[in-house]
Amino acid sequence: MSAGSAEVEIALVKGGRTKIRYPAVLLADDGVRLTVRAPWAAPGVRDFGFVRFEPGDVFTEHYWRDRWYAVKEVRAGDGTLKGWYCDVTRPAVVAADGASVVVEDLDLDLWVSGDGREVLRLDEDEFAASGLAASDPEAAGRAVRALDELAALGRDGLRGLLEGDVPPGLSAG
Repeated sequence: MSAGSAEVEIALVKGGRTKIRYPAVLLADDGVRLTVRAPWAAPGVRDFGFVRFEPGDVFTEHYWRDRWYAVKEVRAGDGTLKGWYCDVTRPAVVAADGASVVVEDLDLDLWVSGDGREVLRLDEDEFAASGLAASDPEAAGRAVRALDELAALGRDGLRGLLEGDVPPGLSAG
């Protein structure tokens, strides 16, 4: 598959169920990180209070096969950077043919505003209520470390991470 022309299906799974599934265009895949671009896939507007996701928004999404998170750069339809929405996940599972990516959401999230002034840890209450700490303590520990790593990297707007200047702090192994 060549970047820029191949369509990839992204599936976000939470609690064993597919939360959302949508098509994206493959931008790059180096065997460790897969980058895709997709329009806002949910119906209507989602207002979080600190940012609104709405039709016309474009997401450039980065998935790692060896890290416990995914990072989504969010731009308005006019190209204005809104910020980065980060999902704490298990490492991405990419199909052998590269046509699909499955990511398991572990409830923790982080928002980094486009101007870098806001780094917000999100959904820690959902994570605590999920029971992951009891059912899979190793995964829960990795999830918390991933959120901590993202929060630390968020201070520079995640640019170092997305430009490949940051070594992985959390591996799949």
